[in-house]
Amino acid sequence: MALNIRRARPGEAGLVLDFVRELADYEKLSHEVEATEADIADALFGSNPRLYCAIAEWDGEAVGFAVWFANFSTFSGRYGIYLEDLYVRPSHRGKGLGKALLVYLAKECVDNGWSRLQWAVLDWNAPSIAFYKSLGAVMMDDWTLCRVSGPALQRLAGSAA
Repeated sequence: MALNIRRARPGEAGLVLDFVRELADYEKLSHEVEATEADIADALFGSNPRLYCAIAEWDGEAVGFAVWFANFSTFSGRYGIYLEDLYVRPSHRGKGLGKALLVYLAKECVDNGWSRLQWAVLDWNAPSIAFYKSLGAVMMDDWTLCRVSGPALQRLAGSAA
């Protein structure tokens, strides 16, 4: 069996969105997916792309993906990668594809002189947490992820300084 990791290509926004929907379903968050194929296409392949995607292929079939963007650490003074999504279809788990995608991103960091690769994982996702720890990931339990969205984002944006 042949594994290949490659960058997503123009025309594959629908495939990427399919993976996003599958991941959202797995995470019981399908109700939160608002993205359209056009949104994904613009983010990945528009005039100023800031989002990147790697596709994992098994014998030529797309079976997983990783979506990321560059972030910056003021403490290290260098860029890094924030992994937004990592997903491998259930039928292809246990074949090393998730690890291969993370290796791909780690190499991207190292090759660019970037300081870190980071992501969030749902606290109930014990299999993923164990997998990430086996690769040397450190769970940063002393940090809490914050988010402002929807009506709260609108209110905040309209607040006087």
